[in-house]
Amino acid sequence: MITVLRIGHRPQRDKRITTHVALVARAFGADRIVISEDDERIRDTIASVVRSWGGSFSVEFKSWRSFLSTFDGTVVHLTMYGVPFEEAMDEVRDAPGDLCIVVGAEKVPPEIYQRATHNLAVGNQPHSEVSALALFLDRYFKGAEFSRRYPGAQMRIEPCARGKNVVGVNNGGAHDDT
Repeated sequence: MITVLRIGHRPQRDKRITTHVALVARAFGADRIVISEDDERIRDTIASVVRSWGGSFSVEFKSWRSFLSTFDGTVVHLTMYGVPFEEAMDEVRDAPGDLCIVVGAEKVPPEIYQRATHNLAVGNQPHSEVSALALFLDRYFKGAEFSRRYPGAQMRIEPCARGKNVVGVNNGGAHDDT
């Protein structure tokens, strides 16, 4: 199981970014996101996406300390201060058990750096946790996440050179949203 742990979420300030972290986590292959601060709007948004687009991705709210105290597996903390992530990717991929990917919002407490199995940098310049998570998961899955099918999907996108082609999975119909 792959869990993304979002620490430091500030509901009034970070709701869009945390929602984007959750959307990327789902689309790029994670199984769930655990958010350290309760925000039902995010749960509702992601539940709506899962109903329409399929899969079993879930949102949970739990303090990061509580979650990490019971987590048994590999903890990867994505930070611009760590070891270049590509240097550790094979070791992370080969590690037994579950994987927890930690992404922060505000300043990350030193405890996270100490608890992490790997502190990995996706670049050494200021950037978004959304982009770091997307790049990490893409390299982790070696691009396979792009051909993944989601069980229970009500719709899916058919690639096309122009316009938007969304196919209704249950009724087999399609509509062009150009």
